[in-house]
Amino acid sequence: MIRRWGVTFFLLMFFVSIAASFGAPADAVTKRRVALMNFDFGTVQRWWSGDWDVGKGISDMLVTKLVKDGTYSVVERKMLDQILAEQNFSNSDRANPMTAAKIGKILGVNAIIVGSITQFGFDDKNFKVGGGGGSWGGFGLGSLGKKSMKAMVAIDARMVDTTTAEILGVAQGKGESKRGSFSVGGAGAGGGGWGAGGLDMGSSNFQESILGEATRAAVDQVAGEIISNAEKISATKIEINGIVADVDGQNAILNIGKDQGVKMGDTYKLERVTRTVKDPATGKVLKQVTSLIGTIKIIEVDASSATGVVTGGPAKVGDVVKSITSN
Repeated sequence: MIRRWGVTFFLLMFFVSIAASFGAPADAVTKRRVALMNFDFGTVQRWWSGDWDVGKGISDMLVTKLVKDGTYSVVERKMLDQILAEQNFSNSDRANPMTAAKIGKILGVNAIIVGSITQFGFDDKNFKVGGGGGSWGGFGLGSLGKKSMKAMVAIDARMVDTTTAEILGVAQGKGESKRGSFSVGGAGAGGGGWGAGGLDMGSSNFQESILGEATRAAVDQVAGEIISNAEKISATKIEINGIVADVDGQNAILNIGKDQGVKMGDTYKLERVTRTVKDPATGKVLKQVTSLIGTIKIIEVDASSATGVVTGGPAKVGDVVKSITSN
């Protein structure tokens, strides 16, 4: 009796340890995939000269925030730019939900985020400055000096369902920054990086300026609201089904990878086929009966394969890998 209890206790603790190792369920991996269009900045473009794309710069900053947060799976900008080029998508349609939804469908995302820059500049639009570099925020770029200046940035964003073109949620951000002094030398504000030659909103010169501080504050607010609205987006569930192709000790190589939705750090069930049920008339496989033998945690992944560490097991070639179903 004692021996039987000991075996039962061992099996119980084994499966408890497996369940604990699952962590966040990887089954039906719930991923909300989004893409961000370059934001429209037509309402503030009249204050600018040159080919600076303020909307793209702010959209890029927002992408960085969302990727770091991890709530969403964000489509790479290169992929989006390629689709935009192929579809001959004009800048004038940036904030159009219907057009954006079409692009989102091609990209295979759940939602596409569009937006507008409604304010971007300084509160003193009559301030004139000598030197080259065109006009910016209501004044020309060049050598300047002023005792007090305030920068203001306002952003409106909308989350658009790619199936219905319905606006699922909105996000707004407003940032202000004020300093007791402000100076710019040459043709580049802040000493270079975003003057007559172009605007690099990722540069330290811009980030450390009062306009950069205001932009960052506005972007942080918008990102926070987009993240808080994640539940409004219908997520895509990815079922993981693979087979162990090779075993080396506690490591196993699977025949599935990034293309099938496998991610670094995911944990999946490891099962062994114990019986195959076939249709007696046609010989067609109706069902495979499996038993749980452990889990596998992914430590390396490429497009079509993945390597993981097995807990439980040992694994064998042909073992089945499946998503973990949350209860």
